[in-house]
Amino acid sequence: MPRRIETLFIDGPAGKLEALLEEPEHAEPTAAALVCHPHPQHGGTMHNKVVYRLARGLRQAGAVVLRFNYRGVNLSEGVYDNGIGEADDARAALAVLEQRYPQLPLTMAGFSFGSRIALKLGCEQPPPCRIIMVGFPKAYQGDSTCAVPRVFIHSTRDQYCDNEAMQKYFDLLHEPKKLIWIEAQDHFFAGALDAFEQAVIEISS
Repeated sequence: MPRRIETLFIDGPAGKLEALLEEPEHAEPTAAALVCHPHPQHGGTMHNKVVYRLARGLRQAGAVVLRFNYRGVNLSEGVYDNGIGEADDARAALAVLEQRYPQLPLTMAGFSFGSRIALKLGCEQPPPCRIIMVGFPKAYQGDSTCAVPRVFIHSTRDQYCDNEAMQKYFDLLHEPKKLIWIEAQDHFFAGALDAFEQAVIEISS
């Protein structure tokens, strides 16, 4: 059976949100994942290469994945709202995912700015839920008391959060938590996208 791929528009708080839903290729989904993209004012979209690899890794591990564009990005309506409205956009997308797959455990995932959104929403969810944060920026380091299982995947040469800052923040967090380092050239995992995707598969399987 070919996997289901659906383009759709979600009713967001500031208008329609462009989205893409993809099921695993060879089996029924065993989890549901929402993937949030990088900063919309710096070229971030749901088709960003790291977001694409993150979504594909989650699918290969058995998840149905919903990606979406925040307000004002590509075909999504509205204008940028300083992360507040973008979190509300993610909540609208999450509601659609949970409505369609109510029995599946949830993964909140995101890259860069999107990892901040994933953390915020993931810490609001009841179990079972987990959060995967990729390239978590130093400027967005948030609540250290969240008890939801969190996995960080970080480049060893991330220009927006160096190794020392990332490790220091991680050490303050409550369990359960995990930090995975990927030997890469920059924040976008240049030269290591395959290794990054494999790490996503391994932690999600």
